[in-house]
Amino acid sequence: MSSMSHAEITGLYRYPVKGLSPESLQTVPLAVGQTLPADRRYAVENSPSGFDPAAPDWRPKTCYLMLMRHERLAGFQTRFEDATCRLTVRKDGEVIAQGDLETAEGRAAIERFFAAHFADELKGPPKVLTGGGHSFSDVARKVVSIINLDSVAAIETMVGAAVNPLRFRANLYVRGWPAWHEAGLLHQRLAIGAARLKVVKTITRCAATNVDPITAARDLDIPATLMHRLGHNECGIYAEVIAPGTIHVGDAIAVEQPALL
Repeated sequence: MSSMSHAEITGLYRYPVKGLSPESLQTVPLAVGQTLPADRRYAVENSPSGFDPAAPDWRPKTCYLMLMRHERLAGFQTRFEDATCRLTVRKDGEVIAQGDLETAEGRAAIERFFAAHFADELKGPPKVLTGGGHSFSDVARKVVSIINLDSVAAIETMVGAAVNPLRFRANLYVRGWPAWHEAGLLHQRLAIGAARLKVVKTITRCAATNVDPITAARDLDIPATLMHRLGHNECGIYAEVIAPGTIHVGDAIAVEQPALL
């Protein structure tokens, strides 16, 4: 195999609870067929969805609290502790809720927080959902999402404003590819150290990208701008892990091509 189209990982993030704040990471172990560890491991159900923790299956994101419709979620800072499964919710630096998401008591504490703070947005009692190794992703397959920072820079030119890359809620942020280069990588293999990922889908963007992840303001219209300027509302790619390995911020990411005979 020969490699081309080198880029570099500039950021690694996971989102333990769907719709809540990202967690920055420096190093991540990737396992075959899995997401980043604990990525979208939990979700907050907004009205009964029929989700069964004993037999978890994919449900559309409209079943859950999420930024596409509930931008106020971005105004809370959350942190998940792997060792204790404890979620801590802060507002302006003050702890306002805590709970172990693997216990009924801990989930109830977080549910009380959402019931109190999101009463007007709720369609029914909020329920913290967990399904073991299930991922509450926007797509049914377990994937890693990747955003090209040069594409984000191109969007900034289109909208005439600064665009925080975290609006796109990716797992990997990369620099070194030209804008929109990633859209041509469908079905190709990405090499990051020993890890290998296969690009399986481009990402269709929704109104969640219109929400500033710092201010929680819905202040841009990125999907409509993409549709108007490019004829589609896609930005970023999904990839499946096909060979394991540990990746780090600063690692090179290369597109592998079959060697010429």
